[in-house]
Amino acid sequence: MRFSLHDGPGIRTTVFFKGCPLACRWCHNPESQSFEPEALYYAERCIHCGDCLRACPHGVTLEACRRCTDCVTACPAEARRVAGREMTLGEILREIERDRLFFDESGGGVTFSGGEPLAQAPLLEALLTACRERRIHTTLETCGAAPRTALLRAAALAGLVLYDVKLLDAARHREYTGASNGGILENLRALIAAGANVAVRIPLIPGVNDREEDIRGYRDFFRDVRPIRVDLLPYHRAGTEKYGRLGRACPFHGIAPPSAHHMAAIAAELSLTGVPVKIAG
Repeated sequence: MRFSLHDGPGIRTTVFFKGCPLACRWCHNPESQSFEPEALYYAERCIHCGDCLRACPHGVTLEACRRCTDCVTACPAEARRVAGREMTLGEILREIERDRLFFDESGGGVTFSGGEPLAQAPLLEALLTACRERRIHTTLETCGAAPRTALLRAAALAGLVLYDVKLLDAARHREYTGASNGGILENLRALIAAGANVAVRIPLIPGVNDREEDIRGYRDFFRDVRPIRVDLLPYHRAGTEKYGRLGRACPFHGIAPPSAHHMAAIAAELSLTGVPVKIAG
């Protein structure tokens, strides 16, 4: 994604890695959760010409899809696409370097996001190294659910780490993300102890992690763990339509984003820790 303004400083190009060890119910990039390519169907673009039916050897439905992409090639309205493709290191670097002028003029660079980039740690490390050699600023966005050695190596190469903290309560974290948060929180402590440039991101989901007891927990946590800042990310509905394109029900359909007043109150409470707090886009 080119011309990104919310995933690090300046104008950035964001490279999305496919596949994630978490399955957050509020995920706004559900097409990034699976490590395999997935078929997407844009019903609003479909002109019902039948070309995909004639081209598909498997039956054209999302359930029957074998990701051969014959329907994608045949569709004149671009109503069918495949999320996920294999690229070499060189191909990715060429895409990144196309935007070098914008990086240099804005103080921007490239952000590696996902999914989870550390799920493909060797490729991530090679990209970070190559960007460093080219003097391109890098940001790593991670959920922290990764081997600590791989995380520390990648963080040492990155200019900035954006580290997601979803929930502090272990049981609720497993309920809403499908995985434990024990290693995630310990990895964060290890990153900060190693001197990494870490900003913590908290996606605030109404009724999940924005209650009074949640905010008190975050406040106590950041009195002990000291990132360079905390970014509060209000829940939004931008990803809800993607679930339908994947043939899946959206778990958080109908949930309203938190109000500006509520976000400001949470920011004020967390600011009492002395860690800078920003409400981000």
